[in-house]
Amino acid sequence: MSKETTEPETQASGNDNQTNDNNEKMVELLKAVYHNGMTALKMFFEEVAGQIVNQERYGPIFVFQVRDASKNVYACGFFLQELIQRFQSGNDPAQWLSSFFFEMMKQEGGKGLPNPPSGEEETKALIDKTLVPHCIAAVREEFAPEQVHAGLGFVPEHGPVFEAGFPSIKDGNNVCAIPLHVLITHHLLNRDPAEILIQGLYNIREQHGLE
Repeated sequence: MSKETTEPETQASGNDNQTNDNNEKMVELLKAVYHNGMTALKMFFEEVAGQIVNQERYGPIFVFQVRDASKNVYACGFFLQELIQRFQSGNDPAQWLSSFFFEMMKQEGGKGLPNPPSGEEETKALIDKTLVPHCIAAVREEFAPEQVHAGLGFVPEHGPVFEAGFPSIKDGNNVCAIPLHVLITHHLLNRDPAEILIQGLYNIREQHGLE
């Protein structure tokens, strides 16, 4: 009897220790990525602030904000995995990170994070009036004069998606589909949602030997 009760307790203790170790490693990772992000941005901007928020679907998100010479605030959010990949790549992460803020500064007066839609009607309006028209215009402009199919679709595994593809490609995959919740999240982080679609379309062209 003693043996039966001791083993589960030992196992539970081992699991607790492993969980604590994993939590500590994650905390250290978040601190390191945050520090790297702040350091990178301070190479280009005098006033930099940041915070880490935990998003249920996407995990930790790093929100950085900088001020321009007129003290206007510009904010932008980044995902943990993309920051890790960028910092490990050695491909000038500071230049990449700062480029989002320089792009936003073309709009004078600052640009804080947008308020998320408060309900179904506002979400639908955001999709129909902002995301869809912007993404359609962006992908068609990027690949003009090539014809590009672009619009809303539905994928059973992912739900509502935005689809973009090349009708001229007849064999194999010719469509990139991004779940709408991904595009909405990018928009709410002051990231251009069309960039994901454009990158996906370039990947398709590369797969078919067109790039």
